[in-house]
Amino acid sequence: MRHPRASRGAAATASAVLALALAAPARAEAPFSFADTPGKLPKDVIPLLYDAHLVPDVAADTFRGEQRVEIEVLRPTSRIVLNAANLDIDSATLAGQGLAERKLAPILDEKQETLSFELGAPLDPGRYVLGLAFRGQINREGRGLFQVRYKANGAEKKLVATTMEPSDARRMLPTWDEPAFRARFRLTVDVPGSFKAYSNTPVEKQEKLSNGLQRISFAPTPKMPSYLVVLVAGEMERVSARQDGVEIGVVTTAGKLGSTAFPLQATKDLLRYYNNYFGVPYPLAKLDQIAIPGGFNGAMENWGGIVYNESTLLYDPKKSPEDVKKLTFEVNAHEVAHQWFGNLVTMAWWDNLWLNEGFASWMAAKATEHFHPEWRPYLDGIAEREGVLNLDARKTTHPIQTRIDNEEQAAGAFDSITYVKGQGFLRMLEAWVGEDPFRKGIRAYMAKHQYSNTTTADLWAALEKASGKPVGKLASDWTTQPGYPLISVSQACVDGRRQVTLSQEQFRLDEPALENRLWNVPLQVGTVNGKAWYTLLANRSSTITTGGCEGTLVVDPYSVGFFRVQYDRASFDALAGNAARLPDPTRLKLLLDAWSLVSSGRMPLDSYTRLVSSYADEPRLAVWESILSNLGSLDNLARGEPEQALIRGFVRSLVGPKFAKLGWEPKAGESSEDRRLRALLATSLARAGDERAIQEARRRFARYQEDPSSISPEMLDFVVLTVGRYADAATYTALGKLVANAGTDEERNRFGSAMTIVQDPALAASALRMAVSPQLPANLAGVIVAGVGRQHPDLAWDFAVANRDTLLKSADAVGRNRALASVVAGSSDARHADMMEKYIGQNFGPEALVEARRVGNGIRVRAAQKARLLPQVQGALQAVQIK
Repeated sequence: MRHPRASRGAAATASAVLALALAAPARAEAPFSFADTPGKLPKDVIPLLYDAHLVPDVAADTFRGEQRVEIEVLRPTSRIVLNAANLDIDSATLAGQGLAERKLAPILDEKQETLSFELGAPLDPGRYVLGLAFRGQINREGRGLFQVRYKANGAEKKLVATTMEPSDARRMLPTWDEPAFRARFRLTVDVPGSFKAYSNTPVEKQEKLSNGLQRISFAPTPKMPSYLVVLVAGEMERVSARQDGVEIGVVTTAGKLGSTAFPLQATKDLLRYYNNYFGVPYPLAKLDQIAIPGGFNGAMENWGGIVYNESTLLYDPKKSPEDVKKLTFEVNAHEVAHQWFGNLVTMAWWDNLWLNEGFASWMAAKATEHFHPEWRPYLDGIAEREGVLNLDARKTTHPIQTRIDNEEQAAGAFDSITYVKGQGFLRMLEAWVGEDPFRKGIRAYMAKHQYSNTTTADLWAALEKASGKPVGKLASDWTTQPGYPLISVSQACVDGRRQVTLSQEQFRLDEPALENRLWNVPLQVGTVNGKAWYTLLANRSSTITTGGCEGTLVVDPYSVGFFRVQYDRASFDALAGNAARLPDPTRLKLLLDAWSLVSSGRMPLDSYTRLVSSYADEPRLAVWESILSNLGSLDNLARGEPEQALIRGFVRSLVGPKFAKLGWEPKAGESSEDRRLRALLATSLARAGDERAIQEARRRFARYQEDPSSISPEMLDFVVLTVGRYADAATYTALGKLVANAGTDEERNRFGSAMTIVQDPALAASALRMAVSPQLPANLAGVIVAGVGRQHPDLAWDFAVANRDTLLKSADAVGRNRALASVVAGSSDARHADMMEKYIGQNFGPEALVEARRVGNGIRVRAAQKARLLPQVQGALQAVQIK
C-alpha cells in the first residue's frame, strides 16, 4: 500500500527541528570538487572525447583496437597517466597545440592497472590528441569485453558483450577509468556480417567490408564516466516503440521476441513516469534493453544500452510465473532509474556508490507501487529489509558511505548495505521530509548537477532548501555510522493522558556495542488505525505526552523506519492480541521485530511462536514469506538435531489449514497474490516433510516431462524444487536433461537450482562437477557451488578449495572476493567459520579477508542462536495452539 502522509502537530514539528539543531555537530562531507575527489589518477590531464575503433576476433576471443583521445592538460605536467588492464599497447603518439606528432613509450603497471607516458619535459596546458593502438582478450567471465556461448535452434552460437562497473572499462579501452573523469565516447566496431551491434547511442553509419565483416559506427555519447560504455554484438533481434520522443528497444537472441511485450511496455511506462518525476527528460535518442543468455548475473545500467541477464528482463506469459513478471519489472525499474541516478548525475567516487544504487532501489519501489500496487511492493520491501537489518546488527557491518581506497574495495561495496539499507534510509527520510518537498529537492538536484558528479553534501543541500529541514544533520548519522538503534517503548496513562517514553541504544546480534552511538531518529507515534505524528528522538531517551489514553499505541505504524522497536510487555500484548486486525505494515513489523528480539536473546522463543499462531489465516504473501523464512532459519539451526522434527511439525500445523482453504487448483477470479501464496505454502509443506505435498510434486513432475503445459506457471517452482530436494538418481538425471535442453536462462536457472538443493550427497557431488564444466556459463559456477554449500557445506568447501583457480577465473569483479566465503555462508557451525577464515587469510588478499570475516561472524552468530534457541523449542511449541 502507498504510505499515507502522516499528520503532524505544529508543536511536534517544532520540537523535532529544535532537537536536530541542538544535536551534536554532524561530520560534514564537502560538495563535489573534481580536484579533491579521491582516486589513483592525477587530475592534471582529463579526457574530452574517446574516438575508438574495435575489431573483435570472435572465434579467437581476442580483439584489437585503435583510439584517438582528445585530452586537455589543465596544468603543466611531464607525465600522462590513465588506466589499462590486460592490454598490450602496440603504439602510442601525442600531438596538438603546436606539438608535432611524437611517439611515446608506454609504461604498463600490471598491479596498479595503469598506463603512463613520461614526456621528458612539461607539457603546456591546452588540448592534445593521444593516439593508441592496442590488443586484448575477450574474457569468459563478465569483465570488460566478454563472450557468451549459447544455443539457438540447436546450433552453437556466440556473442560478445561488456560489463564495466566498477573498473573494467580499462580491459577494453585505455581510459581514465574513474567516475569523475567524464568524457564523450564515439565507438566504431567491425563485426561479422550476420551480427547486429548495440552501444549507448544509435548507429550513425553502417558499411560492408571486403572480408565478410561490417563496420558499424555509433553516434557520440554525452559526457559520461567510462564504466557506462557498452557494446553488445551478435545475432540479435529487436522490437521497438517510441515514448516521449525516445526510441525504446528490447533486444534478444533469436526466437525470444515473444517474451519482449511486457518489458517493452514496462520501459515505456517507466520512462514516462521518471521524466515526470525528475523534471529532467531522458536526454538520449534511444534506450535499448538488451537481454543476453548468460555471461553475468543481474543487469548493468549502461546509459542508453542497459544489459540484462535475460532471466531478469524477459517474461513469457505462457511459461513464466507471476514472480518472474514482478522481478523483471523491478529490475527494469531499477536500471531505468539509473539513467538519472548514476548516469545523468554520477557519484564522485565509489564511497558514495549508494547515491547510485540506494536511490535506484528506492525509485524502483516507488515506480512499482505506482504501476503494480497489486504486488504490494512496499510490504515486500519491509520483508526484504530484514536481511540487511540482520547484517547491520553485527560488528562486521560498515556504514552506507564507507571509505574506498582502491578498485578491489570498490567491487566489495556492491552489497546489501549499499542497496537495501540505502533504500531503507531514503524511504525513512522521504517520509520525514514529505513526498512533495522530497521530490522538489530531487528535481533541483538533477537540474543543477546533470552531466556532472556529486557527493552526498550536494543532495542534502538540495533537500534542505526544498524542505526547510536540517536534512544533513539527520542524514549524517545514518550514512556515516554503521548499525542502527533499537527503540524501546513504554507507556503510562497519567491524568487521562498517555505518556510515552522512547529510548534508543545500538541494536546488536553478536555482542554488545561499546561505541555508545546515537542517531537522530524520526519516529512516527500514534494509535492503530488512528492518527500518527512525528517526533525526533535525538537523545538517549525522551518522554512525550499525547492526547487521551484510548486506542492501541503503535510506533512506526507504516514501517518506514530503519530500526527495531521493542515495546514493554503490556504494549506488546495489546498489539499481539489484535495482530490479525492490524494494518498490513504494522502487522508485519510486529512479527519481524519479535523474531529479531528472539534471535538476539531479548525475548523468549515462545513469545514469537504464540504471536505466529495468531497469523494462521494471514492473507498477505509477504507476511507468510517472513514467517516461513524465520521458521526456516530455526529449522536450519536444528539440522540433524531432534528438535527439527518438532519444528517441521509446527510448520505443517500452521500452514496446513491455510493451504487447505486455497486448495491445489486455482479458483476462478482469485488474486495473483493467492496464486503465488498457494505455491509458497505448498513448497513449505514439502520442505517440512509433508508426504502428500512431496508425492503431489512427483506426480506433477512425471506429467510435466510428457507435457510441459500440464503445470501452471505459478506451481512450476514448487514442483521442480520439491522433486529436486528429494530426488533419486532417475529424477536427477531428468533434471539434468532439462538443464541441458533449456531454451532460456529462466528455465535453466529453475532446473539448475533444483539440482543444487538435493539432499543426497552423492547427487550433490555431481552438481558440483557441473559447476566447472566449460560448457556452463562462467557466471553460474559460483552460484552452483554456494547453492550446494547451503545443504552440504563440507562437500562444497572441499570442492571449492580443490577447484579454486577455476572458480576464481569464472568470477566477475564483484564476486571474486566472495567466491570462497559464500560456500559456507549458510552454516551454523563455528568450525566452518574458523576453517574458512584461516584458508582465506593464508591464500587471499586483505579485501577477501574482510568478506571472510563478515561471513564468519554470521556463522558464529547462528551458532550462538542455535545454542540459545534449541533448548527452548519443545516448550515454545507445546505452549502454542494454532488459531
